Amino acid sequence: MKLSHFNFELPDELLAEYPAENRDESRLMVLNRKEQTIEHKQFKDLIDYFEEDDVMILNNTKVFPARLYGNKEKTGARIEVFLLRELNEEQRLWDVLVDPARKIRIGNKLYFGDDETLVAEVIDNTTSRGRTLRFLYDGSYTEFRKKLTDLGETPLPKYIKRDVEPEDEERYQTIFAKNEGAVAAPTAGMHFSKHLLKRLEIKGIDFAEVTLHVGLGTFNSVEVEDLSKHKMDSEEVTIGPKTVEQINTALKNRRRICAVGTTAMRAVESAVSSNHTLNEIDGWTNKFIFPPYDFSIANAMITNFHTPKSTLMMMTSAFAGHDFVMRAYDEAVKEKYKFYSYGDAMLII
Repeated sequence: MKLSHFNFELPDELLAEYPAENRDESRLMVLNRKEQTIEHKQFKDLIDYFEEDDVMILNNTKVFPARLYGNKEKTGARIEVFLLRELNEEQRLWDVLVDPARKIRIGNKLYFGDDETLVAEVIDNTTSRGRTLRFLYDGSYTEFRKKLTDLGETPLPKYIKRDVEPEDEERYQTIFAKNEGAVAAPTAGMHFSKHLLKRLEIKGIDFAEVTLHVGLGTFNSVEVEDLSKHKMDSEEVTIGPKTVEQINTALKNRRRICAVGTTAMRAVESAVSSNHTLNEIDGWTNKFIFPPYDFSIANAMITNFHTPKSTLMMMTSAFAGHDFVMRAYDEAVKEKYKFYSYGDAMLII
């Protein structure tokens, strides 16, 4: 398959600037692969498609407030610093993106906050916008991390043109988020409310947790027509023994196993054994899934509506079938479904 196979016209007004008022009342498009049918539901109707002992795989990563604004020494120019990942706890080294990048050179210092108690020195260039910063802060590591959290803001995707609002801190996060480390939310999981999770639990659905810390690489545009030449950025992934047992039992018993989001799907597909069961993993994955692809673990998937030509749309197409997904997206545009992080959801069974 080629990059151009994943293009479609998406009207600007279908980009969701805000989430649905209630998490579980987003719209839900249900794709049945066997019947090739499309249904229109609400997210809370999801419960009707699952039975006792079915498994939902949840990505429990937690988004941290990764976007900071600082001022360059001498000129006072306002610089956006986007924290990507911590490189060294002791030396307080971080991989970041800076904007505008042309103004930031090795040796420059950036000052953060009104009191300027947090300072960062640029010590290396990594990519055109990438830098390595060493943070200087007169306090313990715990105090330093608290300072980063206090000064940082929720890293809403760039296509959302409005300012970050207080409720974004809660809404750009799943309610089951616990392991901090993501700079973007695993958005399919954001549709689950406490009430819906409780109802699913009462019905006997099992929840298996994985951690995949979503990096900005997930949103990198694909620049090559030949998809086999595209390289994904690596992201940290952990799957423990309890999850492995839950999922392998469900595989053995031929239960419905649903990956909640492309990140959960990528996590489990990065840890498949030679006999198509799940292994533990604690490491990194740069797995890129595009059609044709044989999935080993999940036989159902929840995902949002993605951007044209995105790797997320390619994975969805690999799972549901390219022509079927293109037809579904066509219908989503016609029915005015909301797209992207704060948008509506799709269940593929």
